[in-house]
Amino acid sequence: MPKFFDDAFSPAHPVLTGEHLRHIGYALRMRPQERLTICACGIDYECEIAEISQDAVTLSILSSAPCCAEPTIKVTLFQALPKSDKLEQIIQKSVELGVSEIVPVLTRRCISRPNPGEFQKKLPRLQKIAQAAAQQSGRGIIPVIAPLHSLEMAADRMAELEVPVVLYEGEGGISFSAVRNDAESYGICIGSEGGFDPAEIELLQARGVQPVWLGKRILRCETAPLTALSVLMFHTGNLN
Repeated sequence: MPKFFDDAFSPAHPVLTGEHLRHIGYALRMRPQERLTICACGIDYECEIAEISQDAVTLSILSSAPCCAEPTIKVTLFQALPKSDKLEQIIQKSVELGVSEIVPVLTRRCISRPNPGEFQKKLPRLQKIAQAAAQQSGRGIIPVIAPLHSLEMAADRMAELEVPVVLYEGEGGISFSAVRNDAESYGICIGSEGGFDPAEIELLQARGVQPVWLGKRILRCETAPLTALSVLMFHTGNLN
C-alpha cells in the first residue's frame, strides 16, 4: 500500500493537494476506492480515495494508529564525511534501520572536505533520499539530515544524549554489548575512511562520549554505522 508523509494532514479535512496530488493522480495513476496510508506526526491513517479532481485528492479515513514501525529509542548518527556517494548509501540504509537523525561531521582525517556552504546545497537531495527510504521502510517519521557540523559541535550535541558512543578500535573502549539498553536517546559517532585522530577521541571523551568496539575486524566507514545501528536495535529489543 503506498505511503505518504504529510504532517499538515488534517483528519477533519482529509484532502491532499500539490505534490501528493501529482504523485497519486499522475505518477501512480491511482483511482477512487484504492487505498493508501498517510503518515502525519507519527500517526498512520489508512485511507480510501473518495475522489480525484484536477485540484485535490479527497480521502475517506478508514482507521488510524501510531506507526508500529518506529523504534522505542531515538538514535542520532554522527557520521564523519566519507568519500564520493557513500553518505547517500549510509543515509538510505540507516533510515531503514530506524535512525532518528543523521549529523554529517567534518573531522581531521576526512578526505572529502566541503565547506558548510557547499554542503548546504546537497542537503535537499540528501533529505529526499531519507524521505524515500522512510516511505519504503514504513517509518513513522522522516529522519532529519542536519547541516555539516564540526567535531566540536557534534561533541556538544552528543553530550546532551543519554548514551553517546564513538566506534574506536584503540584502547579504553568497551564492547558494544556492554552499552546500556534502557535509555531513550543514543548517539553513535562513526569515523571516515581514515578513522579518528587520538586527540579527537580525547575531545569526545571529555564530553562524556564512550569509545566502543564491534569485535576485532576493521569495518569500512559505510559498513560500521549499519552494523552499529543493527546491534543497538537488537540490544534494545527493537529487532524482536
